[in-house]
Amino acid sequence: MERVQGWPATLAEGPVGLRPHRYRDARAWSETRIANEEWLAPWEPTSTEPWASRNSVAAWPTLVSSFRRYARVGALLPFVVTYQGGLVGQLTVNNVIRGALRSAHIGYWVDQAVAGRGVMTTAVALVTDHCFGPVGLHRVQVDIRPENAPSRRVVAKLGFREEGYLMRYLDIDGGWRDHVSYALTVEDVPRGLLSRLRAPAPPST
Repeated sequence: MERVQGWPATLAEGPVGLRPHRYRDARAWSETRIANEEWLAPWEPTSTEPWASRNSVAAWPTLVSSFRRYARVGALLPFVVTYQGGLVGQLTVNNVIRGALRSAHIGYWVDQAVAGRGVMTTAVALVTDHCFGPVGLHRVQVDIRPENAPSRRVVAKLGFREEGYLMRYLDIDGGWRDHVSYALTVEDVPRGLLSRLRAPAPPST
């Protein structure tokens, strides 16, 4: 089978890593998800299945198989997020469109235990640079519920541009929820997002 542009890929910056999912990640993924129900559930797609069931070890193989199937045709770039070698989240490049648009959406979650350490900010920078480089995309978009302050801080730190307000956009946590749309194009970051993160803060006046 022909290799998909930019996939599979393993990315890293300091203690933060991104890699494809593995079947043997089942227990670490399930334990992390179940421990973070209160932290994650308000931002997850609506489901009638109980949280413990849809995030069980038994649910993992079907999820990984789905990720791999869509990744093989270039529609998805699914990553596990690691911190100091341990699984702490997921980041998925969804809705990859080629042709004249060359665009994708980024979605992510992270373990509350490592929130605030810059893990997801670094992960989003890594994957955005990868999308603008080896994957060959022109635009990446992140849509976030306005109430989700931690996720909005991630894109703010990276300089994503707020482009719109999407009314009743996605069926999340039992209802049609508004989202704020953020985006970058490759012209916005000619030296990449990681270089922006690495740059020293300007001196205070």
